[in-house]
Amino acid sequence: MLSAEMTTAALDATAFVHWQDLGLSPVALDLGFFQLRWYSLAYLAGILIGWWYLLKLIAQPGAPMARRHADDMVFYATLGILIGGRLGYVLFYRPEYYVANPVEILQLWDGGMSFHGGVIGVSLGILWMARRNGLDWLRIHDYVACCVPFGLFFGRLANFVNGELWGRPTDVPWAIVFPTGGEVPRHPSQLYEAGLEGILLGIVLWFLFWKTDARYQPGKLVGTFILGYGLSRFLVEMVRQPDAGLENLSWGLTMGQTLTVPMIVGGIYLIATAKARRQRVAPIAGDQSVA
Repeated sequence: MLSAEMTTAALDATAFVHWQDLGLSPVALDLGFFQLRWYSLAYLAGILIGWWYLLKLIAQPGAPMARRHADDMVFYATLGILIGGRLGYVLFYRPEYYVANPVEILQLWDGGMSFHGGVIGVSLGILWMARRNGLDWLRIHDYVACCVPFGLFFGRLANFVNGELWGRPTDVPWAIVFPTGGEVPRHPSQLYEAGLEGILLGIVLWFLFWKTDARYQPGKLVGTFILGYGLSRFLVEMVRQPDAGLENLSWGLTMGQTLTVPMIVGGIYLIATAKARRQRVAPIAGDQSVA
């Protein structure tokens, strides 16, 4: 049942922008027999641009891996994003539904990916690749973390284009009435996340990498990333509509907020201990210390 506030907002919904009037469509290309969705293009763009940026990062002195390792990293990261992200969504958000409909687990094109699951998947991929090649897994995490905001930015924009993962009812001037959210103006929380997790966090990591010696303190960059993401997601969850049944868990948080708590704690720990791990780092191509 709608609250009095939601009912009032619904009555005034005509005064707000409707998602349908923006001319958006989840489908980027429709050939009849084949549909290319913006959601898929967002993942592709995030991976390709992230790869391009990673190559820029490892071209600097003291990189923890060579070009051949970066190429392998893209493969493992892609698997981690797809498998970890999907399984994370299935396990964290809708386990009962997918137990009853297991075939739909494979329907990635319909959306439903967990960033937290993707982080776990990518981390496992990095650990596997680093161990196989005798590389420093934590420093590789630092470099990969700098590339992730690209994917987050495009992914959140795709959520907006899909008209999904909208926010709670509100009467702020920029509220939007989403087709699957009822005749109620809502926070465009997807855009908030694109700005915080994609743009702002990306700028912070860019500054730390290029303007400070953070890359010589293993764990500082990835710690900054997971702390920044955790705080951003925790705050946005206050205006984002949680999945049904996961709004207010017994401990007072949403599922999204709950999953960010270990990220926030872990990020603070990695940043606080990074300076103690500082090391003299040699370039891949030689043995002269650069730090």
